[in-house]
Amino acid sequence: MVPVRVRRTFAFLDLSGFTALTATEGDERSVAVLGVFRGALRKTCSRRGVRIAKWLGDGAMLVGVETTPVASAALELMCASELAGENVNVKCGITAGSVILLEGDDYIGHAVNVAARLCDLAHGGQVLADPGVVDALPAWAGAGEPHGVAVRGVVPPVEVVELSLYCPPEASSPDPVCGIPLAPSTAVAWRSAGSIGRWLFCSDSCLDTWESRPGALGTGGELAEGDEAFVRDGIA
Repeated sequence: MVPVRVRRTFAFLDLSGFTALTATEGDERSVAVLGVFRGALRKTCSRRGVRIAKWLGDGAMLVGVETTPVASAALELMCASELAGENVNVKCGITAGSVILLEGDDYIGHAVNVAARLCDLAHGGQVLADPGVVDALPAWAGAGEPHGVAVRGVVPPVEVVELSLYCPPEASSPDPVCGIPLAPSTAVAWRSAGSIGRWLFCSDSCLDTWESRPGALGTGGELAEGDEAFVRDGIA
């Protein structure tokens, strides 16, 4: 068999605090929380065009041809409303690089191993990434300064950055689909909401989801019955 080498972006996500949750609240409660996590991840990855390569107990491995959707999906999970108040936090490791595609559905290579190790090193609510992914981050995401960390089985220490949501100083409002906080300077797209202001969107995929929903905004920008305003008045 001739190895096929491809370039992919990988993200490993894990539920920090899941073991403690199982010990204190029982297996049934843990399974319920895990179902919430998996449901939120499926919804996010489906919308952003990211593949869930495999489930790993209380975690998952994501893979994508492009870096931006993978990083966006991981950061969205950090603020997923479905997981709020569940006594667990998502942690994540992200890398991008050349790997071997084995038998059409498995990936072998340094980038995969490092992404998994970075997830292990991350704390709850933290995303650690290869600095090489920074240039592909959306405008609403930021990265800290690169620093070296010791990664088990890898020599020398690996350079990493911590990714986070960028909260601009100007007035912001959440994307009505994914909830990511945005300002006009960080939004990918917007739609008029009439006298209310604007709907801001983090990505074309969130815009498409919003416009294809039942009861979407009409061509004149009016709100459908029952809609809430997710934007502030007077956003420039």
